[in-house]
Amino acid sequence: MNIHQNLKNILKELPQGVKLIAVSKTKPVLLISEAYEAGQRIFGENKAQDMAAKFPQLSNDIEWHFIGHLQTNKVKFIAPFVTLIHAVDSLKLLKEINKQAVKNKRSINCLLQFHIATEETKFGLDMAEAEEILENHELKKLGNIKICGLMGMATFTSKAELIHKEFRQLRSYFTQLKNKYFSAKAEFKEISMGMSGDYTIAIEEGSTMVRIGTKIFGARN
Repeated sequence: MNIHQNLKNILKELPQGVKLIAVSKTKPVLLISEAYEAGQRIFGENKAQDMAAKFPQLSNDIEWHFIGHLQTNKVKFIAPFVTLIHAVDSLKLLKEINKQAVKNKRSINCLLQFHIATEETKFGLDMAEAEEILENHELKKLGNIKICGLMGMATFTSKAELIHKEFRQLRSYFTQLKNKYFSAKAEFKEISMGMSGDYTIAIEEGSTMVRIGTKIFGARN
């Protein structure tokens, strides 16, 4: 397995304006270092304590993205350094992120996670729930967070037309929310969708960030 070559192959497929998040969850620091040496600077983890343990062992110019389901009691582990939290699905979580951001004297960027898949097991908001958060007066008091866009995961399936439909749905949610709540906010510009098995479809449907692990690092441990 050649991490350098894998990264090169993927980057060739990405249009300008699409960021690659190398999903390093379960991977040792040694492999992350190899990807770093190959020029990769954005890494995604799904466990707060794992991410916090890896952070001091690697270069400080890495952008750490939290891509898993984040429990409120785990925010404190990543708040000092995380660049972007992809999977925010409640006002309660936004409040905790803001609280920890204040403690660390920084602002933390977040994406709202939408449920677009047919699988019930996946987390995420529907449109009504997202609007409820965005219209809540308490949100305006959270001065140390920025909502920068949306994230979603498609159904795990080989049916390309279903994946297209789900990603198109997320893109439509993004456009509606941008027009209604964020038209004056330049930072609301990200659509995080697409993983190793479906990122080419995600790019066709307007993704600005793809989260790829297996195609870079090989199958999960």
